Amino acid sequence: MRKWLRAVWRVLRIPYRLIRWLVRTIAGGIRNAIREIYEFFTYEEEDTPLGDAVASAVANPMGLLDHLVALRRHIMRAAFVMIITTIISFTFVGQTMDFLAKPLPGGIESMRSIEMTESVGTVMWVALLLGFAMAFPYLALELWMFVAPGLSRRMRAWGLLSIPIAMIFLLGGMAFVYFLMLPVTLKFLKSFMDIQTTPRPSSYFRFVTSLMFYIGLAFEFPLVIYLLAKIGLVRARMLASQWRLAVVIIAIVAAVITPTVDPINMSIVMAPMIALYFLGIILAYIARRDRDPKEETLGDRLKKRFLG
Repeated sequence: MRKWLRAVWRVLRIPYRLIRWLVRTIAGGIRNAIREIYEFFTYEEEDTPLGDAVASAVANPMGLLDHLVALRRHIMRAAFVMIITTIISFTFVGQTMDFLAKPLPGGIESMRSIEMTESVGTVMWVALLLGFAMAFPYLALELWMFVAPGLSRRMRAWGLLSIPIAMIFLLGGMAFVYFLMLPVTLKFLKSFMDIQTTPRPSSYFRFVTSLMFYIGLAFEFPLVIYLLAKIGLVRARMLASQWRLAVVIIAIVAAVITPTVDPINMSIVMAPMIALYFLGIILAYIARRDRDPKEETLGDRLKKRFLG
């Protein structure tokens, strides 16, 4: 009788023991993850001079193998996530194409396909770009995880914080193209020389997505300037003194990016880029405001190494 009751008691305790094991496993995993994250952000990499690091890499090229293996893992994970997001994007690629075609008079119904596979190729192209946009934060995270072990504690934190900020700047650039630039540009192109234009899906969506991509990257400029100033590669005073040259370069870039040759659309592209340049000067000043002037930065080391 005792054996039977003991066996019944063991059976009744199976759910409790399973739950207890599951709770302990999850709690242990959380503790280990918190400890690893704490050690990752508090560990300070030994500050090796640039010349010594290069000499060590040349003398022992096999030491780079670990970095290549780590890079392969990051690339594989990033590729896997992008495949997943691209597959997910097919579920609402139709709504995305309708949204991108709204600035066009008549919307997507006004387009005409002249090739049998044109519509299929356009859908694949939009789905791929949409999957990339969805995976962008994770791709940036994988890049940060690869370079973070060689950075200082402060730069690791700033690099991690820059990922959501970069996403905000990218979305801001895309919104600028969609809401401000496209209506003016499409109106000009549709009425140019009074020639009736019937857009093709492949040309229209490649035109729109390319424009949003390049302008979105241009909106990342202040963040890039801030990070470069943080490590000492640029100075706010240097950027301010070269503003005339910067305006000329921005004009050239705007002429390349702008799909039309009229000064109105080119000015629409130039105005925010010039504003972003001066915003970058302000951020560069903020990045160096609390630094000790005598502190040697990565930029100073590179100058000493290559410029003497």
